[in-house]
Amino acid sequence: MTGPLLELDHVTKRFGRVVIAEDLSFAVGAGDSVGIVGPNGAGKTSLFGLISGDLSPGSGQVRFAGRAITRLDPAARCRLGIGRTYQVPRPFVDMTVFENVLVAAQQGGRLRRRASYAAAAAALDRTGIASAANVPAVRLGLLQRKRLEIARALATGPTLLLLDEVAGGLTDPEVAVLVEIVRGINAEGIAVIWIEHVVRALTALVSRLICLSGGEFIGDGDPASVLANPRVREVYLGSEVTASALGLHPDDPVAPSAPPGPGGSGT
Repeated sequence: MTGPLLELDHVTKRFGRVVIAEDLSFAVGAGDSVGIVGPNGAGKTSLFGLISGDLSPGSGQVRFAGRAITRLDPAARCRLGIGRTYQVPRPFVDMTVFENVLVAAQQGGRLRRRASYAAAAAALDRTGIASAANVPAVRLGLLQRKRLEIARALATGPTLLLLDEVAGGLTDPEVAVLVEIVRGINAEGIAVIWIEHVVRALTALVSRLICLSGGEFIGDGDPASVLANPRVREVYLGSEVTASALGLHPDDPVAPSAPPGPGGSGT
């Protein structure tokens, strides 16, 4: 394929006076790894909705693999290769882990019989949850539910994976496990766009970081440069930020040295 895998071309979305996206344009190539950060209410999850088809833009175009998909619904976009996770995993709790992923392969990936079973098994292997295949989803801890959420998205056969705060609520060692899972997925050639407020998870993986604020991109480039941008640091938490506020370790190369600011970030 020549050209970008995903393109947003002057996309705008508003709900009354609330601006979700203001003339947004960006492109992501096949196999890219992109992180997205921003303060609460920045429009990050809504941006995923515009890409996945959960939201329709008021103006502008969305293209995927060279095809205009602006008018396609989420199911059609999933079949084309756009997979996504959600901030709060909501598995079918009365089903086993394997059954959850099998449903994704059959309904999202439109696979049948042996192909769907093979896709489900492969997704469980890639996320390190195969040993829990026969465990009811209701019995899973948070990390395992996050793994399952990613496995369900993988079972649809994506070439672009949208990860929405999958590291939220995890301990440092658990975040490290998740980063390695996503690294392996990206190494297979699957493009990843990852929304996250645990910034150290992003800086450990992505080659490009975007900061979204008020429905606009205010930073876009390599992670160190974006995190050092004074405007990004100001809007992210409302003041100069410390390493811990950004979720970084003090010895990380992009960790700023400044007094603590008021905190919290999200979508």
